[in-house]
Amino acid sequence: MDMTAFFKLTNGLYIVSSSNGEMDAGCIVNTVLQVTAEPPRLSVTVNKQNATADVIRESGCFAATVLTETADMGLIGTFGFRSSREENKFSGFATNRDENGVPYVTEHMAARFSVKVEQTVDVGTHWMFIGEVTEAEKLLDEHMMSYEYYHSVVKGGTPKTAPSYQAGAMPQAPAAGSGERWRCTVCGYIHEGPLPEGFTCPLCSVGAESFEKIEDAPAATEKASERWRCTVCGYIHEGPLPEGFACPLCGVGADQFERLS
Repeated sequence: MDMTAFFKLTNGLYIVSSSNGEMDAGCIVNTVLQVTAEPPRLSVTVNKQNATADVIRESGCFAATVLTETADMGLIGTFGFRSSREENKFSGFATNRDENGVPYVTEHMAARFSVKVEQTVDVGTHWMFIGEVTEAEKLLDEHMMSYEYYHSVVKGGTPKTAPSYQAGAMPQAPAAGSGERWRCTVCGYIHEGPLPEGFTCPLCSVGAESFEKIEDAPAATEKASERWRCTVCGYIHEGPLPEGFACPLCGVGADQFERLS
């Protein structure tokens, strides 16, 4: 069975968030669905290990925002691969609060919804929350980010707590020299393959003009040719891993990196 086929389902990417008065929590999911139109209802499934699931169960409400294709890996990495138990994810982004006091990110979001939970269903590893939409607002007239776009263009990974996570399903990066490779001259991000039209760096958002082609660049030493991939989020690091290194996207340590070359 080809488990990467699930990447072709027409899911979008969303930030689902909640607040219990003591903690604001939020995470990225691809499981927000409209259930009914009259009254309008949405459902979402959230992994039981996520702080967001606990906070939704305590508060009885959640917000869902729809990511656009302009969302970068700084935003996706924060909400997709880090824990609300360890940091306030909203502190680094423009946010607002809905009528229920739930925070939601306003940048790179096409629309937002506020939901009062009516049913909670235990689906094993996840809780499914079903509720009535009490607020809905269009925020940006931009293309929403589909799950396929995230994997094929942004080239992001899938956290292990995601419903769609499949062990071993992360695309394998080509060996050095086997295809085009471009490096952002601003932040050092490595892009594998040709740069698509309108491409922007998923880390610092600069355009393709700030990338340099490196697939034919000779390595001065064996150490300089080292390439490491984060097994959690897919970030590629060029060169040796420094002492105390942490992934700039998802924050895991060097022990979560695998050597590519």
